[in-house]
Amino acid sequence: MEREDHTTAEVSRLSLPAQLTVAVVAAVVAVAVAVHLAMVFLHVAPSNTVSKEHGDTIDEYIYPEFEQNWKLFAPNPLQQNVAIEVRAEIRTPEGGTSTTGWKSLSAQDGAAIRHNLLPSHTQQNVLRRAWDFYVGSHDAQDQPIGERGVLFGQYLKRIVMHRLGTEEDGGTVRRVQVRSATTPVGPPPWSDEKRDTRTVHRELPWWTVTAADVPEGAGR
Repeated sequence: MEREDHTTAEVSRLSLPAQLTVAVVAAVVAVAVAVHLAMVFLHVAPSNTVSKEHGDTIDEYIYPEFEQNWKLFAPNPLQQNVAIEVRAEIRTPEGGTSTTGWKSLSAQDGAAIRHNLLPSHTQQNVLRRAWDFYVGSHDAQDQPIGERGVLFGQYLKRIVMHRLGTEEDGGTVRRVQVRSATTPVGPPPWSDEKRDTRTVHRELPWWTVTAADVPEGAGR
């Protein structure tokens, strides 16, 4: 109570324009918080009239930064590890071309998270969610499903190029190829369950790199 009284007194000593500014800022923050909570609620709530009518607007707000999901919990928790890898076709200084080996971008994120008490959102989720978005918006032939498929393909490509950079193995990156390496998690020692734990790869088509795919500072 004393702190509230002190804060009220401090505000009352401000000039009228300053008080109006504080009031407007507080109102804007309150509205932003209310909108955010409403969007997240509609995203996780069961399908209803509002979410059906404004589903696209809700999705555009939520994805990719604020997505909520329940894959950690029963009845169907994730039982596989998915690593995202990339290799590049480069133009050598001599004018020839060569292909690099596969580089695990997921391993880079894992190394940054390991022993880090406060890992960033980028290290934890951005690459993983970009792959999920791609898989969910492309068919088995890697053709985009609608405009969102095209957008998610570009999104994944830009993230890959941000991690890879424009120079690799002494040459300039001309094309990149992305693949997933999916490895089922083996059953615990005390279980009688039998599970194939061999790694399965899904390779995407080669993508030509353009200036639009390389964010400023990529690979630095």
